[in-house]
Amino acid sequence: MADRFRITLAQLNPTVGDLRGNAAKAREAWEAGKAAGADLVAFPELFITGYNAQDLMRKPAFYTEAIEVLRELAKNCADGPAVAIGAPWIEGTDLYNAYHVLQNGEVTATVLKHHLPNNNVFDEVRVFTSGPVTGPFSVGPVRIGSPICEDAWHEDVAETLAETGAEILLVPNGSPYYRDKMEVRLNHMVSRVVETDLPLVYLNMIGGQDDQVFDGGSFVLNRKGEIAVKLAVFEEVISHVDFEEGPEGWVALPGEFVTHPDNMEQDYHVMVLSLRDYMRKTGFKKVLLGLSGGVDSALVATIAADALGVDNVRCVMLPSEYTSEHSLEDAKEMATNLGCRYDFVPIKQGRDGITATLAPLFEGTQPDLTEENIQSRLRGLLLMALSNKFGEMLLTTGNKSEVAVGYATIYGDMAGGYNPIKDLYKTRVFDICRWRNENHRDWMMAPAGAVIPDRIITKPPSAELREDQKDSDSLPDYPVLDGILKILVDQDGSIEDCIAAGYSREDAKRVEHLLYISEYKRFQSAPGARLSPRAFWLDRRYPIANRWRDKG
Repeated sequence: MADRFRITLAQLNPTVGDLRGNAAKAREAWEAGKAAGADLVAFPELFITGYNAQDLMRKPAFYTEAIEVLRELAKNCADGPAVAIGAPWIEGTDLYNAYHVLQNGEVTATVLKHHLPNNNVFDEVRVFTSGPVTGPFSVGPVRIGSPICEDAWHEDVAETLAETGAEILLVPNGSPYYRDKMEVRLNHMVSRVVETDLPLVYLNMIGGQDDQVFDGGSFVLNRKGEIAVKLAVFEEVISHVDFEEGPEGWVALPGEFVTHPDNMEQDYHVMVLSLRDYMRKTGFKKVLLGLSGGVDSALVATIAADALGVDNVRCVMLPSEYTSEHSLEDAKEMATNLGCRYDFVPIKQGRDGITATLAPLFEGTQPDLTEENIQSRLRGLLLMALSNKFGEMLLTTGNKSEVAVGYATIYGDMAGGYNPIKDLYKTRVFDICRWRNENHRDWMMAPAGAVIPDRIITKPPSAELREDQKDSDSLPDYPVLDGILKILVDQDGSIEDCIAAGYSREDAKRVEHLLYISEYKRFQSAPGARLSPRAFWLDRRYPIANRWRDKG
């Protein structure tokens, strides 16, 4: 009978900083692998510390304890399969992103990451030293090479491992989601398989960490890029993969194979999981939000209910004299459909008091944006008071279109601890609302069906801070605005690129101006789920004081 080698893939959700909690999670997965007769139980990149720990990783007390926990795990997993797990490592005065093999109670091999990503959300050059490219390690009869995450996006590490005797490539990852990234990963890994003529295991973590969500979707490739195993996205999975030795080397036998959902569903799942994990990992249990009767707050309320359960979501309507009857009706219907708590807190009395207080100072001036923003900031004050009193985290509800051009009031409707739709353009907000009304999955905790009233989706968007106000009074129509923003933000394009795409120079220049002058607002805004490679925060870092403009 041909030789068999079983790898248990632990596609799990670590928590940054919970060193012993992550080690305990690893021990449980190791027990499952042991019970299944595994030869090796494999975990993602930097699993002991969680990823991305950013500058926390540079703190000596932190990485010293992480290495201590790693050694304790080795002792606790001495009488069973080997363990391959990510944790930091120190050699001399240098700190490394490392992948360790634990056998017989000891750390028997350590691989040091060579290619350190320094783009988008990654700053590994700031934190780690680049390690040398080394050869494979042995577990039983198999020599395994482990290019760590970014190392597998370049051909040199995998080729060196193949040349020095590797028989299987095991790639541990902390690879965060962005739309359609799975295809990018798969293309890179197929290239490594074709170049080395070796089977490859791509093991990714899952879970939310601040603005990033690690989506899992681990897979196993045989020679010529044939997929033998494909695990679910956004779910913790412990899966066993059998390799069989044949005339041409080790071959992965067909195993668990999950069809991934389309990117609309994946985007929605990211927003739900990011909020759920942000709450869990920061210790919050409940949220509240201002439910205006508009589409953005309706979607955020639905995401929150799906993430946390309807009993953990408070919706607050804070009407003024400019709030339409439709908005009052729609907000109430929205909360009723979800089954969330609904509070009605008119702002007129408070606004009258503020107006009277400021009257001596404002005497002789005309009402303008100042008075509109007072309404928004008063709502923010009241919502934050409820948050403080009841320990419920306030969610903010600005979409990417509004965040981009500053169509939001700082210290007003921008107040809050997290923004689930921060990287979702307005036009896609409508699409996601329709999708959620038509679809329900077992990971959603809110009721199925059309929870978002159709009128909320179809009526013209308005901030309702003055009589007959429409968003289009201040901005280009959203299809135009979003089209220009996708060029200027997502593609780093120019004014001329916008014109070539069919937009007017006037609209493009106006949007560019708003984009740059709103940088200070984004600098102070709440974090939110990353859905694209050009999300606001770590993906796109611009100066606040900036006089440059495109002369196109």
